[in-house]
Order: sequence, then C-alpha cells, then structure tokens
Amino acid sequence: MSEARTAKGDSARSPRQTKKTLDRGSASTKSSRKVKKAANNSFRQELLAAITFFLPASLFARFAVRPDVRWIPRKIAIVAILMVWNESTALIDGFNMARNCAIQMFPGSRRVGATYQGFSKAWIKWSPRLLTSVVRHLRTMMMHTAGRFWTVQGWLAFAVDGSRIDLPRTKANEKAFGCGGKKKTHPQAWLTTIWHLGLGLPWAWKIGKADASERNHLRQMIPLLPLNCLLVADAGFTGYDLWRLIIDTGHAILIRVGSNVRLLKNLGYHYEKHGNIVYLWPKDKRDQEPLVLRLICLHTGKRPVYLITNVSNESDLSDQTAAMLYRMRWGIEVFYRSLKQILKRRKMRSEAPVQAALELRWSMTGLMLLGLMGVKNLMDQGHEPKALSTAKALRHIRTVMHHPSGRYRRGHSLAKQLGNAVKDTYQRRSSKEARDWPHIKKEKPAGKPKIETATPLDIAQALNIRARKRAA
Repeated sequence: MSEARTAKGDSARSPRQTKKTLDRGSASTKSSRKVKKAANNSFRQELLAAITFFLPASLFARFAVRPDVRWIPRKIAIVAILMVWNESTALIDGFNMARNCAIQMFPGSRRVGATYQGFSKAWIKWSPRLLTSVVRHLRTMMMHTAGRFWTVQGWLAFAVDGSRIDLPRTKANEKAFGCGGKKKTHPQAWLTTIWHLGLGLPWAWKIGKADASERNHLRQMIPLLPLNCLLVADAGFTGYDLWRLIIDTGHAILIRVGSNVRLLKNLGYHYEKHGNIVYLWPKDKRDQEPLVLRLICLHTGKRPVYLITNVSNESDLSDQTAAMLYRMRWGIEVFYRSLKQILKRRKMRSEAPVQAALELRWSMTGLMLLGLMGVKNLMDQGHEPKALSTAKALRHIRTVMHHPSGRYRRGHSLAKQLGNAVKDTYQRRSSKEARDWPHIKKEKPAGKPKIETATPLDIAQALNIRARKRAA
C-alpha cells in the first residue's frame, strides 16, 4: 500500500517541479565546479605571486615585442622554469603541463602559443638575454633576502666545484661536447658552480665541454663575485696563476692542497710566525712575486687535511673557522645531488647542443629560484637557510602545479608549506658511507703537500724582487 502511494506520489509530480529539482542539482554542480576552479586558480595565483616576488613583471618590461606575439619574454621565462620543476621525463609532456599551469596563472591575458615547436623557437631566441637578466636579478634578491646569513663568521664565503652532466647520445652532442674521458660514455657537459655558503644557493655557473677546465671556468666567473670574498675549494683548484688572479682581484682563498703542490718555507720574504707561513713560487714564475700563504693542517677525519689561505693573520681567520668553512663546502656536493636526483637532471633531455646547453642553464636557474623561495619562507618561520629540504619544497610546488587544491587545508598557504620544508632532524644510527659500487669513481686522497726549505739562491731572488717592488 505504501509502495503504491509512493509511486503514485512520484508520478503525480508536475513537470515544473521535476525541472526545478534538476535545475537545483545542476546549479549545485556548477557552483561546486566554480568553487573548485576558484581554489585551483587561487593556489596557482599564489605560485605566480611567489615567482613574481623574485622575478617582477617590470624585469621583463625592457624586452620589446610586437602586439601579436604569443610567446612574450615573461611567459617564456615562467614556462621554462615550470618545465624545470615538472617531473616529466619527456620535453613535450613537461611543456604541456607548464603551459596549462601558465594559462591558469594568467587568466584573461594574452594567450600563449599552443605548440611546443612555437615555444621552442621563442625559447631559443630569447633565452640568452632572459637568462642573463633573470640570474642577475636573482643574485640581487639573494643579497636582499640573506640578512645575517650573508656572511659566515664575518666572511662572505663561496664554495666552487665542478661536475659532469650527461646528454642524449646524438652525433651533434658528441661533436659539440665530447665524452668525459671514459670509453662508451654519453656526451657530457662540464658544469662549474660558485655556491654561497651562508644561503646554500648557487651564485654563478659556467658550462663547457666534457673536458673543460674548471679552473678556467672559475677565472671567467671571478668578475661576477661581490667584493672581498673568500673562495673555498677542493684540491682541483690549485695553481700559481689562478691564485694570483684571485688574490690580486681582492679576494681570499681557502683551498685544499695535496702532493701535487710544491711549497717553500723559510724564504724570508714575509714575517714568518709559528712556522706556518709558506710560499708558492714555481720555478717558471721566478720573475714574479712569491705568493705568501698560510698552511693549516686539520686532524678531523681518517687522515689530515691540508688547507692553504692567503689570510696570514690567525685573528682574521682562525684554524677553527677555516675548518668549519671547509666542512660547509660539502654543501655544494649536496646541491649537485639535488640537481641530479631530486630535480631529475642527471641527464638532459634535449638532443641538439644549443637546446641542451639552454636546458641545463634553465635547470640551474629554476633550482636557484626554488631555493630562494624556500629560504625566504624558511627564514620567515624562524629557521636557518641550511635547514631547507629541496625535496620537500619541490614537492609542495608540484602539488600546486598538478593538484592545486588537493592537499591544502584552510589556512595552509604555499608560503607556509615552503616555510615548513625543513630537513628531517632524526639521528642516524648507522654509517652513511655507501657500498663499494663498481661504477663509482675512486679518487686517490690528496695527500700531503711537498714542502721544501728555500735555498740561498731562492732567498736572494726573493729579496731582489722585494727590493724592486719597493723601488717601484
């Protein structure tokens, strides 16, 4: 009886009532879609705001383009950076995701191009000028953001190191870059980076062939350094000409030396205190001044580590501070791991040399911007820059790019998420030393530098040069 009444009641509903019910359901669905779309756009707008804070629109106003051009410089730069942050292994997939994200970032503005080929042409055309302008501005933002972390123990310290990056095995890449010395290897590019110790961010980099000299790269990047820096490096950055150039430019050095370096003692060219003053004066440089250096021996590991600095006064750079700064140099190795493993850029994806080099330069720029965004928000939350977890920061960025409203609760902004992207603080209970993998390069320890006592002829030559210097 009740079932009959129910059926009768349903059939008795007027078409107008049924239409109102459907309209209500349709309106509710449209409303939920609008809310979801607004949430998606709001988080992507927040990502755009985070990028714009470090790369303002005014930075790109200097690049004049025609009104009918789809790919304007600002959108080229943002899409290029979003492609770096994207985890897609194929260039076209990364472009499609970055383009879709950019479209939602700029609603109602000039439409971007629809094809990867069009973007690639504009990207190749504009990238040299864009990269120069963007990286220079990011350096300025680093100085403004750093605060008390701009210096470490009173020193504006930078580490420098190099690493090889694999490239697709094409004839063009093999011809342009070459291989890294081993048989049956991929074409490789050599990347040398100057890295800020206080912020843990790259400052400048140089890309060359697989057999490029990292010392020559450093020579070319010295003009990009601020005044009165301290360069911290491993044993690969030795040599009279390099050290003379760095010192004459007004910078200081703290570099590890090994058995391939010959030093002199008891030359009498400088006031020698406690026997730690040594000289670098190769025989083919005897027409120039000897480099007055201080030798520091650290006993902190399995074998002693020997460091050279031109800061002769221990009150300016103590042995303890030198040891701390040299330990901090390990952060540049972690930075390369972030580039290769976290950002998945161990191997570039472009098959042509020009595009491969640009892809690597944009990868470094994207990692620089990601680190700067993370460091700023970390410092706003009261953390130190070295606490930044690049993997967590990148995960939050990708969440906004792929699932803009999926994991964020009310009040959990992107800035707050980046401010909480800190490294794990657990204590390791086992050794972190890796197994003896066959493919890992085994390098011979640096050893002890060869120190010789100056001969009477050496002393006479040094005194003669000092006399000529004073007379001049």
